[in-house]
Amino acid sequence: MEKTGDTQGCQTKNEEDIPKSSPFDFVIKQFQGKRSSSGKRKEQPSAIKKFFSGFDFGKSEGKDGGETEETEKNNCSADDQSEKRDLSLDDEPSHPVSEAESPSGEQRFNQLMQKLGKKPNSKNLDLNNCALSAADVTELASLLPFLPELEEISLSWNGCVGGALKALTVQLHHVSLLRVLRLNNCRLTAEDVTSLGEAFEIVPQLEELDLSWNSNIGGKLSLLTKKLPKGCKIKLLKITDCNLTAKDGESLAEMLNVIPNLEVLDLSINKHIGCSMKVIAQDLKNVPGLKELNLHMCGLKQDSLQGLDAALQHLAELRKLDISCNKEIGGSFKDAAAHLANLKNLEVLDLHQCCVTEEDVTVLSQVIPLLSSLQELNLSSNKNVGVSSAPLLGRLRFLPKLKSVAISNCDLGEESFSSLALLTQDGHLARLRKLDLSYNNSISDEGWMVFCHGLAAFKELSELDVSLRPSSCRDCGTWFSELLAALTKLPALAELGMQRWVLSESQRQQLESFNQDNKRNIRFDC
Repeated sequence: MEKTGDTQGCQTKNEEDIPKSSPFDFVIKQFQGKRSSSGKRKEQPSAIKKFFSGFDFGKSEGKDGGETEETEKNNCSADDQSEKRDLSLDDEPSHPVSEAESPSGEQRFNQLMQKLGKKPNSKNLDLNNCALSAADVTELASLLPFLPELEEISLSWNGCVGGALKALTVQLHHVSLLRVLRLNNCRLTAEDVTSLGEAFEIVPQLEELDLSWNSNIGGKLSLLTKKLPKGCKIKLLKITDCNLTAKDGESLAEMLNVIPNLEVLDLSINKHIGCSMKVIAQDLKNVPGLKELNLHMCGLKQDSLQGLDAALQHLAELRKLDISCNKEIGGSFKDAAAHLANLKNLEVLDLHQCCVTEEDVTVLSQVIPLLSSLQELNLSSNKNVGVSSAPLLGRLRFLPKLKSVAISNCDLGEESFSSLALLTQDGHLARLRKLDLSYNNSISDEGWMVFCHGLAAFKELSELDVSLRPSSCRDCGTWFSELLAALTKLPALAELGMQRWVLSESQRQQLESFNQDNKRNIRFDC
């Protein structure tokens, strides 16, 4: 359970990490033309077009199917004639391939996908991280007429898609059943964003759009949002780490007026959008079915949180709320938590690294116990939680569905552990599966002893982390024997984090033989 820090982030790939060769090179090599008698190489038709000539699967019946077949013939006829002329100048092939021997379109598609290391699927075109070139994108676009049942397109982590997306979007009318479009980290340009916006009307069934990790979208979101038709069916919209600006926030607010079915909105890691959060919050009432709202590291300020709280009264279906890593909202919960308590369906609440004050903790102690559906609570990296945690932790007993509690790096003391121990009485938190108490170095051996005495009551606990901070180490005291005794009574435990605790030789041997002696399979991370 080694931790990499409290601030969550996203990694993007460097340009040099993208392979220089295209995955379609092997196809191109297979179709290289022979040199003519004059010694000059004739210009060959596209390798992928030749590869897919005669593509005949997935066609719809009736008129559409006839039009598709006719289009295919027209597109391929010029290439076929050119190829015949080239062959007439060369030596006769030793074994001409008859039409009967040619693989069907479906077989060719399957062969190509297999060579790309992808499982053939006429409904899901998954070409993530395939080092596609701009030419490949163009060729792929030409295949869309032959995939009328296509529902998902994933081109993420292909940097060369940027600047070439229009070739694909103008063909999207052939895949009117498209529901999912993923373009993460494709280096999209302003032209790409514009062409994507223009394509919304021809993909009326689109429900999921993921544009995350395209930094050039910043400042240009209006090129996309102003093209959205009213009543758009989008349910999931992810724009993580796209360098969004305050102006983009205003464009997004307008967008909320035309996507009433939105269920997931992820704006995380856009540090400059916080100043327009009040504007966005005002229009959240237009998406009453919203289930997930991710504002992690969005530069929220105190007035942002107040505006967001006012919007929560319209979001009764909300299941997940993440406002973590917004350090400037600390001190504002006392004025901005009135409607939080009304989220009866909320299952996940993430407030880690929000610089909450003691007064905030007092307010949260009154509000959080009212979230009757809450399953995951993260308060990590808020030092003041430890100062006044007893009331909050003690009231977690009112949350019978709670499965995960993270209070890492919160300066917890023995009083906090006493409150946790009390929770084990009368079967409170019986469903708890994950408990993160790491980086709380100030707890004494007596405090750990108290904790271990009550630990055995968490019968469904599968993960426990009591690791120390990376820069520290400490001898594992007399509480170690109490810990081992408790472990024998935790049948579901699969992982125990104890990093930077210094074990004696005897303690290490006991730990190494624990699984064998007790017929268990716990992973000890020491």
